[in-house]
Amino acid sequence: MARLKILAAAWLAAGLACAAAAAPRVVTLAPHLAELVCAAGACEDLVGVSAWSDFPATLDQLPRIGDAQSVNLEAVLALRPSLVLAWDGGTPPETVARLRGLGLRVERLRVRDLDDVAAALETLGAWLGTENLARRAAADYLARLARLRARWQGAAPVRVVYQIETAPAYSVNRDSPISRALAVCGGVNVFADLPTLAAPVSAEAMLAAQPEAVFYGAEENAQAMRAYWARLAATPAARAGNLFAVQADRLARATPRLLDGIAQACADLDLARKRLSALRAAK
Repeated sequence: MARLKILAAAWLAAGLACAAAAAPRVVTLAPHLAELVCAAGACEDLVGVSAWSDFPATLDQLPRIGDAQSVNLEAVLALRPSLVLAWDGGTPPETVARLRGLGLRVERLRVRDLDDVAAALETLGAWLGTENLARRAAADYLARLARLRARWQGAAPVRVVYQIETAPAYSVNRDSPISRALAVCGGVNVFADLPTLAAPVSAEAMLAAQPEAVFYGAEENAQAMRAYWARLAATPAARAGNLFAVQADRLARATPRLLDGIAQACADLDLARKRLSALRAAK
């Protein structure tokens, strides 16, 4: 830590903080934060990002400073950021405290609901001097979200689970963007009451929850998923064949691309309803 303080002092003494005020230098500590910066019209201000920051593709050229849970403080300092964006609710508080202790400006950005994506864009626009671009992006996002809500208003509810891995299986609670996204078109998260954003779920709990549709990331092992649900053949989801692979980053990241994930998931849920109806009619 002493070495880091020396580096920070040298940086401040060189007057780099003043230069940064004229030309923002932004480091993000989670993939969705980098994507939001770009959506707000400030992609060129990014100088460092976290692991798994892969959209837009230009982010591949930027240095990685760690992941959402473990940040290389020395690497962050070396990039001389004028702003470090932390994930409020994901970045460990001690990481934020240590970065601030080194004299860095750290702002926490939290997106709790679908509408908050627009607010986050406008906040970033104000911080980074791209107010007009960010305002337009926010308005476009809200308009499209409103159309999706209108399209699926009154859709029949379907009990859903979003599954991560199989040994053990994990799912997400109501605070996850995934849960809120599926709710737009009638998806009812059967594990909404999990104690944390993501938590392990036993096969017994899956069986007891009786989900009618299962969503999982396309990067998962599809064969393992099918085998897992073959063992839970008594669930409506398994009997109807309602297992849907989705682009996980389009549902899990609170960014404008979330709307693409919602549109696809809603189409899948419509298919799930038809299969469930056919299953009931066959009884």
